[in-house]
Amino acid sequence: MKQETLKAKIKERYGKIALEGNSESCCRPQCCSSTETDPQMSSIAVGYYNTTLESIPKSSILGLGCGAPINFANLKTGEIVVDIGSGAGIDAFLASREVRDSGKVIGIDFTDEMLHNAISAAKENGFTNVEFRKGDIEDAIPVDENSVDVVISNCVINLATDKVKTFKEIYRILKKDGKGRIIISDLVTSKQVYGESINAEDWCSCIDGALTKENYIKNIQEAGFQNIRTLNEKTYIEPDNKNNRKITSIVIGAVTH
Repeated sequence: MKQETLKAKIKERYGKIALEGNSESCCRPQCCSSTETDPQMSSIAVGYYNTTLESIPKSSILGLGCGAPINFANLKTGEIVVDIGSGAGIDAFLASREVRDSGKVIGIDFTDEMLHNAISAAKENGFTNVEFRKGDIEDAIPVDENSVDVVISNCVINLATDKVKTFKEIYRILKKDGKGRIIISDLVTSKQVYGESINAEDWCSCIDGALTKENYIKNIQEAGFQNIRTLNEKTYIEPDNKNNRKITSIVIGAVTH
């Protein structure tokens, strides 16, 4: 399936989610294995804490993640953080609380409706250390090279059609010599699909674009990262008759050379 077709489908789906709320999610667990439909409860189910969610705009909580990378990021006051595929802003707003006024968080998304919602929420709720920029993470992340302390992302890179290119772009914007780090929550699969077997809807649901864990880590290595480690791992979807693939939620950490 063509890259342009997949990207158009992703934009369409996420744009609809931004406009309609939680009616039709891509990566929320109830799309697969859970019966939970409330976005905040869905977020708690994948690892977020209710007390911290209460401190950010409710509109930013859509329950789209497959983990909670913020729990493993160990963010520090004054750090510059980029959230890749920031959506309505849940992780960006949580990160802004950690880095405080002397730090900065930049959310990157390519869906206009998501960006509009996130920007409005930041303005309406006084989040002055957060900004949101439009950008395609596979082409050119709109952030200067060697300028970022931490990149976080939640269940987004599996949607990219060129994962190595995406990780290389992430590497480009991070500070080097081990000073930059990634904390990425994503889905991996027991069996990848290719070519004509790819279904656009399943790609948007974070299934057909998922790599095996081995290949996912290889992509990170190829981009130049070192000290790659699994910080959390749990089953997300068990194999069934419709989908004979086990889907696992992981949180991966790594640093720059």
